Amino acid sequence: MDDMLTNLSTYGYVVVFLYSLGGGFVALLGAGVLSYMGKMDLGLSMAVAFTANFIGDALLFYMSRYHKSEMMEYFKKHRRKLAFSHLLIKRHGAWIIVIKKFIYGLKTLVPLAVGLTKYDFWKFSGYNALGALIWTLVVGGGSYLGGAALIEGYELVADKPYLAPIMLLVVGGSLWLYFSAATKKR
Repeated sequence: MDDMLTNLSTYGYVVVFLYSLGGGFVALLGAGVLSYMGKMDLGLSMAVAFTANFIGDALLFYMSRYHKSEMMEYFKKHRRKLAFSHLLIKRHGAWIIVIKKFIYGLKTLVPLAVGLTKYDFWKFSGYNALGALIWTLVVGGGSYLGGAALIEGYELVADKPYLAPIMLLVVGGSLWLYFSAATKKR
C-alpha cells in the first residue's frame, strides 16, 4: 500500500491531468483523498484538474467545429444522445455547458454538439471555465473534506470485499435506470 501511495504522489499529477482531460472525476477524487492524507498538494491537484478539464472540452468543441466529416463516424453511433444534447442546449441554454460536467454521458457529447452549432467559441470557453471551476471545487474540495469518510469506506470494503460488487451493482444499476429513463424516446 505504501508503494502505491508513493507512486501516486509521484505520478499523481500526470494521472490527474490525463484523466481530467476526458472529464473523469475519479483521479481528482483520489487526489483529494491523498491530499487529505498529506501525500499530494490539494491546490496543485485542483489546478491541474481544472486546466485539463477546460482543455479537454475546448478540444472537443474544436474537433466538432472544424473536423465535422471525421466526427460524423462517431455521431452515427450516438444520434439519440446527440439529439438529447441539442434538446438540453435549447431548453436550458448555455448553463448546460456548466452543468454537464456532473452528468455522465453528456460530458463528451455537449461540447461536440455545441461545436456543431454556430455558438461562439469565446462564450463557450467562458461557460466551460466556469463549469470546470465549479466541478474542480466540488469534486476536489469535497473529496478532501470527506477524506476521512472515504478512507473509512475503503477500509470497510478492504475488510469485507464481498460488499464491493454489491455496492457497484446498486450504484451502477441506479445510474443506468436513471439515464435510461432520461433519454427514453417518448
